[in-house]
Amino acid sequence: MRTEVRIVATAAALPEIHASGGLSARRTGPRTIHLIGTAATPLGGDELDIVVVVAPGAELTVRSVAATLALPGPTTPLSFARWHLEVGSGAALDFDPEPMIVAGSARHHTVTTIRLASDARLRMRERVQIGRTGEDSGEWRGDLVADVGAIPLLRHRLALGAGTPADDALSAPRAVESELVYPDGCAAATTGLTQTRLPLAAGGSLFTRTGPLLAVSE
Repeated sequence: MRTEVRIVATAAALPEIHASGGLSARRTGPRTIHLIGTAATPLGGDELDIVVVVAPGAELTVRSVAATLALPGPTTPLSFARWHLEVGSGAALDFDPEPMIVAGSARHHTVTTIRLASDARLRMRERVQIGRTGEDSGEWRGDLVADVGAIPLLRHRLALGAGTPADDALSAPRAVESELVYPDGCAAATTGLTQTRLPLAAGGSLFTRTGPLLAVSE
């Protein structure tokens, strides 16, 4: 299945939504959108293309009504999602959907590209859990490419689950939380055994936490 979603928020009107395939969205407030699954996706072989545009001066909050479950398909375990977030001058985007759960034997790859104006504001959080109860063999990879104007902000890749570089007999995290904030007053890196927040040279910060399970959100 191929899923396409395009959301455009402007300062003068309610957000516009165009969707086809297994994912849609609903306006749940003047500046709030909730993503809604309309069919079982992603299954192995599925492709998702989601575009979120926040025009200059607009504000948008994006959430989802439930976690997303990636399942293996009948012929391949691998599914793809491409996210494109664009935030214009003086605009703000708060993007924080529910977690992605990668079921046993499924593989899911995500590529997220972000384009920000220099005076835009962004908070983007991504959460992934490998496996449902008793499952341990799923695999996820996330690529994140973010720019502020023509200036590179971040080039980042995380891989999680069976067969990935971070997976070994001594340390095998099965959950990751990642949060990109721009701009941010974080002036110095803060690190621990399972989490870190790093300031970015072009502004903003990147927070990453790994572990066996996702932390419970407030």
